[in-house]
Amino acid sequence: MSEKGRAEKLQELKTQLEFYRDLGVDFLVSPRKPKGARPAAEAEAPLLLSYGSGSGPSAANQEEWERLIRRIMTCQACPLFKGRKQAVPGEGNRRAQLMFVGEAPGRDEDLQGKPFVGRAGQLLTRIIQAMGFSREGVYIANVIKCRPPENRTPKPEEIKACSPFLLRQIELIHPRVIVALGKVATDFFLQSPKSMSDLRGHFDQFQGIPVMPTFHPSYLVRNEGNKEIKKMVWEDMKKVLELLKS
Repeated sequence: MSEKGRAEKLQELKTQLEFYRDLGVDFLVSPRKPKGARPAAEAEAPLLLSYGSGSGPSAANQEEWERLIRRIMTCQACPLFKGRKQAVPGEGNRRAQLMFVGEAPGRDEDLQGKPFVGRAGQLLTRIIQAMGFSREGVYIANVIKCRPPENRTPKPEEIKACSPFLLRQIELIHPRVIVALGKVATDFFLQSPKSMSDLRGHFDQFQGIPVMPTFHPSYLVRNEGNKEIKKMVWEDMKKVLELLKS
């Protein structure tokens, strides 16, 4: 590796460690490869892939996913389809124990067709890594699959039109825990009049699945200098880890 490459790697590591410090991470989960032969993807996130039976989704399940993705990509159930570059179904491990659900795609997501790839997405990725997982080991989706104009908050009728897609994803994945990122996602699952400050950090239930509400990564980006908010999110994620290990 060149001197420039080493310097870039060191700077990247420094940035990552500073982020963990600001979160208040007092430990780092380092997934280790078990003894004996095991697929690389399984070794990467053993906690997640231990859930469910079999080594992967069945052929019927794969067909269900393909059908669902086609429906999302061609959906015209609400006016949002007129302004999208492409719909953003979601991505990750379709047998994941842990599922993250946000609000809606932004500009970067609309262009790339992937959820959480902008600044907020990079922050979410670091949080996931601090928990000892990778993006490929969890499933990440949004309540709304098309970008609202100027990233405005989705309207109730848009959420209603798009909700069957997320509900079907949850049914197919059947995660052990859902992390609701922000008020829109939290309201989708819990429909509570309480504020995010009151709801975050406390498990509730959605169709028998524990839901942990926490602040949306974009809220952390907007309040980048506020270490207390970052620490709150990390406290929420520690509770999620404890539940997954139980």
